[in-house]
Amino acid sequence: MDKLVIKGPTKLKGEVTISGAKNAAVAILPATLLIDGICKIDNLPNISDVKMSCKILEELGAKITWLTENEIEIDTRNISCTQAPLDMTSKFRASYYLLGSLLGRCGTAEVGLPGGCNLGARPIDQHIKAFEALGTKVDVSQGKITAKAKKLVGTSIYMDIASVGATINAILASVLAEGTTTIDNAAKEPHIVDVANFLNTMGADIRGAGTDVIKINGVKSLHGNGSYSVVPDQIEAGTFMLAAVATRGNILIKNCIPEHLDCITAKILEIGGTVEDYGDSLRVSMNKRPTKAVVKTLPYPGFPTDMQPQIGVVLSMADGISTIHESIWDSRFQYTFELNRMGAKITAQGKSAVFEGVKELSGAPVYATDLRAGAALLIAGIVASGETHLYNIHHIDRGYENIEEKFRRLGANIQRVIEPDTK
Repeated sequence: MDKLVIKGPTKLKGEVTISGAKNAAVAILPATLLIDGICKIDNLPNISDVKMSCKILEELGAKITWLTENEIEIDTRNISCTQAPLDMTSKFRASYYLLGSLLGRCGTAEVGLPGGCNLGARPIDQHIKAFEALGTKVDVSQGKITAKAKKLVGTSIYMDIASVGATINAILASVLAEGTTTIDNAAKEPHIVDVANFLNTMGADIRGAGTDVIKINGVKSLHGNGSYSVVPDQIEAGTFMLAAVATRGNILIKNCIPEHLDCITAKILEIGGTVEDYGDSLRVSMNKRPTKAVVKTLPYPGFPTDMQPQIGVVLSMADGISTIHESIWDSRFQYTFELNRMGAKITAQGKSAVFEGVKELSGAPVYATDLRAGAALLIAGIVASGETHLYNIHHIDRGYENIEEKFRRLGANIQRVIEPDTK
């Protein structure tokens, strides 16, 4: 069992280059199933979720060649199967994008109920609603989702909630459908725009991505022979921004899109930090104790739920009493129990938590409960006095490329240790 051993406290200083967006990559890879040809994708984050996605595509008949650690060539001309391996798809949430892609390509799909981080109830009813509106029959039983359509026909789809996953799946299923599909109350996150841009590069006709109304004019086929670069990761960039604030450091964050980070920048300025915008990079610095704040997570362009644990670390050491209100997931505050092991004073109840700021954290053994909680606890270990042992780091590996090496280059004392299994 791997763990990270972190010795602190450390003020992080230097520069870091942001990798491709995990949330975009795990949707773009299934989207390649819609292409009757060969394409290249670069700026792929080298993370376990991407590797698992590629293995699933190969099981379905795709041929994948790794050109570099972050670039692949993928040939989806000979897709031979529409049943995704259940043991693989059940391991991460984004496997549900295979449904929309296989439906669009083959008119049928069978995918295991998706897994991923345990953040509470994560229903797929909006996905099913979109598929059924397009003419699909969907059955959920025996741990899998089976979808079949004689013919996909464009229609109007209204999202009861602005679901990112359902918006992307509706796009995937509509690209090759007959006629025009309109998605109202669509989610607007940057990775939705990236998926649409990728598909348009390959011959799709998608308009309005990034707004709450998306229109897809169905086309007969998507061509290959194109290349696409995945957008920089908004959440990784935000993680390093808040790491600079928490450690009272100074970090130049390269290869990012500042516009995607406006809500995080605004909160950093509010609590006393400094953010300098250089167009494709940001410098974030902090030289004092943060002030208290109120944070509420919201769909984009609001404060991201995926950044909530990271700012929770900052507020656990802020001057005064802060509150965070979580409006997306039911169980996002599991990390607060681990922070309390390190000396934080946090009271979490339901979808709200109160942070009574302390002057410092102390090293302790802690366990990552999900991907973003793992990143937050890593930051906590860097800022804490003493030694922190961070377990369950497979969660972190799902979404951050070479995270400990990137933090080491900023001055952090981190070692990955393989601990013998005592079972």
